[in-house]
Amino acid sequence: MASLLLVDDDESLLEVLAHQLRELGYDVRTAKNGEEALASFRKSPTEILVTDVMLPDTDGITLLGKIKRMAPETIVVVITAYGDVEDAIKACQLGADDYLTKPFSKEQLRFALAKAERLRKLEKENVELRSELSERFKFKNLVARSAAMESVLRMAHKVAQSDVTVLIEGESGTGKEVLARAIHEASPRRRGPFVAVNCPSIPDNLLESELFGHVRGAFTGALRDKPGKFELAKGGTIFLDEIGDLKLDLQAKLLRVLQEREIERIGDTKPRPIDVRIIAATHRDLRQLIREGRFREDLYYRLSVVPLIIPPLRERKEDIPYLVDAFLNKYGGTKKYRVTKEAMRVLLSYDWPGNVRELENVVHRAVVLAGGDVIDVDALPPHLLAGPVGREEKAVSLEAIERAAILAALEKHGWNKTRAAAELQVPRHVLLYRMKKFGIPSTPPRA
Repeated sequence: MASLLLVDDDESLLEVLAHQLRELGYDVRTAKNGEEALASFRKSPTEILVTDVMLPDTDGITLLGKIKRMAPETIVVVITAYGDVEDAIKACQLGADDYLTKPFSKEQLRFALAKAERLRKLEKENVELRSELSERFKFKNLVARSAAMESVLRMAHKVAQSDVTVLIEGESGTGKEVLARAIHEASPRRRGPFVAVNCPSIPDNLLESELFGHVRGAFTGALRDKPGKFELAKGGTIFLDEIGDLKLDLQAKLLRVLQEREIERIGDTKPRPIDVRIIAATHRDLRQLIREGRFREDLYYRLSVVPLIIPPLRERKEDIPYLVDAFLNKYGGTKKYRVTKEAMRVLLSYDWPGNVRELENVVHRAVVLAGGDVIDVDALPPHLLAGPVGREEKAVSLEAIERAAILAALEKHGWNKTRAAAELQVPRHVLLYRMKKFGIPSTPPRA
């Protein structure tokens, strides 16, 4: 039974309304003025306040403000005389949930209270849901609305709270390092360093030293002791990207690190304990590499205690509009860009072999080339326009394709018109005419 404070200086109306409200199932207390109402509420707050706008010692709007400051979650319905609707609207702007105009029936009173309670319940549920989602998916720089990505993020949130080793699998450009950083930021180790190592970018003869460090004199050029990435990541997370490219001899050493939780610098005989969380990633099929004898099976099982597989963008195209918005905010500065329906259809029709990284580059390019604050198909790369939308649905005009081809040729040849004209197989003066027609600047736009 919801508790309700009813405030009105008309004693007969107060008695009638209190009776009606009790019949509707409310636990009713009454007050004849603002001071009495505040004293009653301070002593025992109620879930609902029903008050007349006009009171002998104050007004219902002032009372509303004081009650809301004490208990913002209180449901408030104000009662006003016919012709004083402006006061009721003002009360709603200040936090009242609904208003009733005299005279009103018991049924109207019941309906107003039921509606206010229902709306407040929905608001509370929305707040709780947003809070839950922000906790579950509180991952910086990650945008996901698809069921496939939501499943990945749900699992990532769970593993973030522990030190378990994680293997992130997915095609190039899907955001494996972004997810790894997000796991680190959501983990108890977030105050520690996040050290990323791109395994294939470091020469084989230097990679062991980069990972585990070396002591002075360990090899020619080792003039002083140097800690490796595992030591530099102390208290935090080390991210081993493209782990599938690691040579077999280093795989064996990494396996020992995972088993013993200690490393040995090159040239040293004393093991050093490590305090680090390990996240690895690969775009390769490690199971296939195991079958080919190019990856250790025991290392695979050590790394993939919890595997997270990021689906390619072509399998979660419902994320594209949200990713586009995020990249427009990133590269658009203070300007608010709008993507036309035709341009969005092109983006949704493309298969994105480069995944999210390719989409980001396309949006960045579109921001640079857009004439104003509208992203249309002519700001998209020509190869996107050759997709099914351009061929079958004919949503893209010939002018848009021509403009995109001119832009592509200019970009390719550093905005040299003579070379661009030769590329397009048209005379230079025709190219200049087309550029003017399509509003293409004579010099490259600045990013």
